Amino acid sequence: MCEMFEEKMISSEFIFDGKVVHLYKDKVRLPDGNESVREYVKHIGAVAVVPITTENEVICVRQYRYAIGRMLLEIPAGKLDSKDEIPEEAARRELREETGAVSAKLTYLGKFFSSPAILDECIHIYLAEELELGDTDPDEDEFLEIVKIPIDKLADMICSGEIIDGKTQAGVLKALSIIKKRK
Repeated sequence: MCEMFEEKMISSEFIFDGKVVHLYKDKVRLPDGNESVREYVKHIGAVAVVPITTENEVICVRQYRYAIGRMLLEIPAGKLDSKDEIPEEAARRELREETGAVSAKLTYLGKFFSSPAILDECIHIYLAEELELGDTDPDEDEFLEIVKIPIDKLADMICSGEIIDGKTQAGVLKALSIIKKRK
């Protein structure tokens, strides 16, 4: 990190401890010596998976997202069960639970930070191939519809603004880039 722009914590106040998120309010020293306040949320981390069939279709899930009050079409995803959980294992779990798919080939696509100004959630994204389909096993508070969409069409939906979920945008476009480079 470039120390010239680094902010140093002076004090930290724990504001809220939720099941999923933990809110803090810190006083920081800015690079110019002045002080400011930073409010941010800590999160355990998550995974997202781009499961692609032999027909080049992405298995997506449609679900209601309460925070924005609407249905979204997304790639399968979920939070880590603990800070020590291996992201690849979580990705395999979430893929099976949400879509019923088991992947023989999982490729790491990298990390995604959806809103780093206020949230430290790190989403590890994977490409899942060589799928074997089975039964879903969603969490008791998850209500999902499975939708298969050709990856090229899904990329078009992303570019037209139809897909607004950031992890889905990043994951699908990264996966498509890898797939096209293989040809």
